[in-house]
Amino acid sequence: MKSLILSAALVALAAPAFAMSHGGGLPEETVNAIMEKLAAMNCQMDPDDIEAEDEGYDLDDVICEGGQQFDILLDMDFNEVSRRAE
Repeated sequence: MKSLILSAALVALAAPAFAMSHGGGLPEETVNAIMEKLAAMNCQMDPDDIEAEDEGYDLDDVICEGGQQFDILLDMDFNEVSRRAE
């Protein structure tokens, strides 16, 4: 009985971690919205390289059409604020 209760408790504690996606613990909806925005910009990246900032999202190692690599900053509405070539 104790092991059943312990197992249930561990599953309950782990559930929020499974609800998160890539991107340093960002909600899956946020990561999906950022990835859709990048696709519209003809760019791609590893979702693990998305970092939440106070004013938006820092996207590291974004590869865009033509093979160029950038760091891109998006605001909270997923609008591009800056782009820096690497």
